[in-house]
Amino acid sequence: MGRLSDCFSEFMFEYDTPRMVLVRHKKVGIVYRLIQLGVLAYIIGWVFMYEKGYQSVDSVVSTVSVKMKGIAYTNENNNSRIWDVADYVFPHQGVGSFVVMTNYIETAGQKQGNCTKDGVCKSDSDCEKGKSVEGEKGILTGKCVEYKGTLKTCEIFGWCPVENNHIPDPPLLMAAENFTMFIKNAITFPRYGVSRSNVVQFNKSCIYHKDTDPLCPIFRLGDLVTMAGFDFRKIAVKGGMIVIGIIWDCDLDWSASHCNPTFNIHGLYGVDSLSTPGYNFRFAKYFMEDRTEKRTLVKVFGIRFDIIVHGMVSSPAVFGLKWCFKMSPSSQLVLE
Repeated sequence: MGRLSDCFSEFMFEYDTPRMVLVRHKKVGIVYRLIQLGVLAYIIGWVFMYEKGYQSVDSVVSTVSVKMKGIAYTNENNNSRIWDVADYVFPHQGVGSFVVMTNYIETAGQKQGNCTKDGVCKSDSDCEKGKSVEGEKGILTGKCVEYKGTLKTCEIFGWCPVENNHIPDPPLLMAAENFTMFIKNAITFPRYGVSRSNVVQFNKSCIYHKDTDPLCPIFRLGDLVTMAGFDFRKIAVKGGMIVIGIIWDCDLDWSASHCNPTFNIHGLYGVDSLSTPGYNFRFAKYFMEDRTEKRTLVKVFGIRFDIIVHGMVSSPAVFGLKWCFKMSPSSQLVLE
């Protein structure tokens, strides 16, 4: 019982105090002050000056509009034609993207009926009735019919004549190399009330160049293809995909007038890639002739452009963490 009472007394009525010792020693004092200076230099130099840990950041709200200029002339099958922006630009190919046509295949006067397809057969048994034809050209009727003299081929029911598969080379719209693209990008950082645009001041006759005119919003199509690492003559035959990145990296330690974009252009696949041979899609123009529905089928080959806005703004704050984001979900693309 006495032992328990002693333990209780020690716990309740005894306490420890730190003992201060004043050491007068030059080497110890110098080491102590150097450690303090090192910690202070790390906080001021690295955390505040280099990493700017005193800043807070905001995400961007962005909108992009694109305006194309240029015309092309073609004379396919003695059919002369002028192509303007309304003819060769196809919007809404995806979020923040559009296509500029560089080549095409046209199959005119198609109507639904029976016709022949490529390939050889010997008898009707080689043509399974109701089977769909490769390339979605139609379905087999079950008949093996004469084709080009002594040859025989399976008859199909579908849009006839069947689609032309010959890709023009050189591409029909080689003039697209000199088309121009005007990119207008407006951004806002809501937290700081900062709004910027890439077209505040520029020479309307300028053409973008990474070194000599990096703020010009007008791009030559051929230059964009070159910057992406492609040869325009080759990519124009079957099409391709290119990303235009608009990067805003703004530091409000300085005036907002120093907040300007940089452009990053690159292809979505390698030059020698075999898995992605190009970019194409089809559309049809329907009409009535002699009470029969007909169509002109057009297979478009073009360059798909995806415009992506990246952004980060940092501003002085008492407390803040610095982070960056990739693409704002509120970014929009408008074609004019």
